[in-house]
Amino acid sequence: MRRSGNTVDSSVKVNWSIIRELIPFLKEYQLRIAFALLCLILAKLSTIVMPFALKYMVDILGNSETTGSVEVPAYLPEWVMAPFALVIAYGFFRFSNVLFGELRDTIFSRVTERAIRRVSLKVFRHLHALDIGFHLNRRTGGLARDIERGTHGINFLMRFMVFNIIPTIIEISMVISILLTQYGLWFGLVTFGSVICYGIFTVLVTNWRNKYIRAANDADSASSTRAIDSLLNYETVKYFTNEDYEARRYDVDLSVWENAKLKNRFSLFALNAGQALIISLAITALMYLTVHNVIKGNMSVGDLVLVNAFMMQLFMPLNFLGFVYREIRTALVNIENMFTLLHKKPAIVDPEKEELLKSTDPLPIRFNNVSFSYHHDRPILIDISFDIKAQQTVAIVGSSGAGKSTIAKLLLRFYDPTNGVITIGQQNIKKITQNSLRSSIGVVPQDAVLFNDTIYQNILYGNPGATRQEVENAIRMAHLSHFIEQLPDGLETLVGERGLKLSGGEKQRVAIARALLKKPPIMIFDEATSSLDSESEQAILEAIKEITGQYTSLVIAHRLSTIIQADKIIVMDKGRVIESGTHSELVALDGRYAQLWNAQRKQGDHEK
Repeated sequence: MRRSGNTVDSSVKVNWSIIRELIPFLKEYQLRIAFALLCLILAKLSTIVMPFALKYMVDILGNSETTGSVEVPAYLPEWVMAPFALVIAYGFFRFSNVLFGELRDTIFSRVTERAIRRVSLKVFRHLHALDIGFHLNRRTGGLARDIERGTHGINFLMRFMVFNIIPTIIEISMVISILLTQYGLWFGLVTFGSVICYGIFTVLVTNWRNKYIRAANDADSASSTRAIDSLLNYETVKYFTNEDYEARRYDVDLSVWENAKLKNRFSLFALNAGQALIISLAITALMYLTVHNVIKGNMSVGDLVLVNAFMMQLFMPLNFLGFVYREIRTALVNIENMFTLLHKKPAIVDPEKEELLKSTDPLPIRFNNVSFSYHHDRPILIDISFDIKAQQTVAIVGSSGAGKSTIAKLLLRFYDPTNGVITIGQQNIKKITQNSLRSSIGVVPQDAVLFNDTIYQNILYGNPGATRQEVENAIRMAHLSHFIEQLPDGLETLVGERGLKLSGGEKQRVAIARALLKKPPIMIFDEATSSLDSESEQAILEAIKEITGQYTSLVIAHRLSTIIQADKIIVMDKGRVIESGTHSELVALDGRYAQLWNAQRKQGDHEK
């Protein structure tokens, strides 16, 4: 779907049926909706009555003899026709129009806001339920904009459908009915015809204008992108003394924007001029008919005022028809884009007969002839089989691209194997609910990403229901106490976005504490020390050594020095297990592991 800024290409078919998908979110407040619609009708009735008060005032004041010479409708008492009574009535109905309009807005706003809340929460939950493949391919900025535009679209659609389109339709229907019954066929036909012409003209010209609005939005985005990119690269601009070059490029974008805005303004002139012509012709025609009838004695001067007031009231909301039509189209597209996210089905789903992991104690893990590929022509794992006994620490090593981290992703069920079975205890993980599976596994990733919050809150994230004492125990086990004691704010220290205020080693220890607080039976260390300096690495290794014996542990390692003490080391190459054993056994085997070990030892000696 082509879209730029907030403008929808007129050639794109808008899915109006998307409104049906919003209805379930409105059912919570059916009484409020009914009351808001009642206020809407009362507001419009007040609007319709006002011109009648003006008519009778003009007729009474225009007659120099008696008020009795003015024909009083049978359904009204004579005292109502007193001039001051009509003035008071006019003021009352004008106030009623505003009052009922404000009541309508206030009552219905809760409906709109609750619908937005429900939809936003549903989308948020659904995004977390989608598989990792979706999130690896997503554009985070675009995804956030789709959700933001979608919620704004719901707000706009609700507000203008209920507060603009529906009231205008009601008012048009009432006015045409009154003109037909009170003044004859021609008055009704001219009014109806002018409204139809006005609507068709507005829709056609608005669709034609979209290309100019789109071009202006594109030019605005381009110039803004250019400016921000240049300012973000301020130092580079200074290095190469390219200030004038950047200014010239920015001015080129501004020139395109200027021309696009000019064309947009001319197209707006065409829309406004055409609308004004239709309104003027309609009012002129009706005034001609009214004056003709006044001269013939069939109508009073007050009727002239009434017809004119009706037409002015009628065309005021129609002046916004172009804007409303365009924005409603845009809102529907934005809502559809957000709802498209809801229609995406996750690749990984829970079994129909849901099972929970049956134990919270350390459990054995088995990979039995497991194969996996992201694409059918590029296998990542080929017939992988190995066992990890309860409370055993097994390390997986190999060159980059060997498939080490993919094993962790399969164990967490971010993906399902192409072939083979993975079991924890005696249970196939495909038959366990994802929540039960992942709540039983603690992960310390290579890149420990923290939330922009305090150290305490980041550790507590591992188990939000934990006590402060449990958090402090996890901190102690992760060898984090000394570092926290040195901080002026201690546990309340803010770590910054993605934890950037902490060093790599500090972040890793926070990640270890967070995983320990979870108290899972299984721990995964995914290259937890690969990017650390030697001092930080040793601190992390001490923490890992102390805790691995308490869990069934899978350690994915790049630095072989970190996994010498592992109960078993599995060596992988090109998606296959090629060697398996303890460190000493593999060194003695003088195979691939021995080559990696010797190469890393030489590199370490050279760095010294």
